[in-house]
Amino acid sequence: MADAKKDANLDEQVLEQVDEKLTDISLEGLAEDAGEFIGTPQPDHAEELESALAERDEYRDRFMRALADAENARKRSERDRREAEQYGGSKLSRDMLPVYDNLKRALEAVTDEQREASSALIEGIELTMRELLNVFSKHGITLVKPEIGEKFDPQLHQAMFEAPLPETSAGDIIQVMTEGFLMHERLLRPAQVGVSSTPAG
Repeated sequence: MADAKKDANLDEQVLEQVDEKLTDISLEGLAEDAGEFIGTPQPDHAEELESALAERDEYRDRFMRALADAENARKRSERDRREAEQYGGSKLSRDMLPVYDNLKRALEAVTDEQREASSALIEGIELTMRELLNVFSKHGITLVKPEIGEKFDPQLHQAMFEAPLPETSAGDIIQVMTEGFLMHERLLRPAQVGVSSTPAG
């Protein structure tokens, strides 16, 4: 009985000492220690994390570059397709321009007497010319038809000769030999013209 009481007193003393120790340890201190332990990587882990982040950034950079390259390739392909669609027949169109020139010369050479004598033939040539112009228009081919007195434009005209002409200024068109053609926005053939060289003043 005495031993049991002695053991109980001993247990109470141990419990009191434990309580004192626990009282000395604040929960706030434990939380801070835990936060430092969790939030601060160990040296080995810090290097691994830094390496992983660098690798991620490298892959992201590669991905963005690949994405930009793919977009540029798509735009180039779309531009090439559009140009092929618009200008793919430019060589054939250029080869057809002398046909227009010859039909135009034939119609300009027709006299009133010939028109009366061969009206059906002349009408056939006119219909052929109209059909040719319709085909040109369908494919985006338009006439460059300068007028006498218009200013020479090196983007659209080709000067075949220069000559002084009274009542004109230097750079005025004084004669049109052949008309030019545009295919959409691209020059197929410049209009061939004569240009005044009369000095100003």
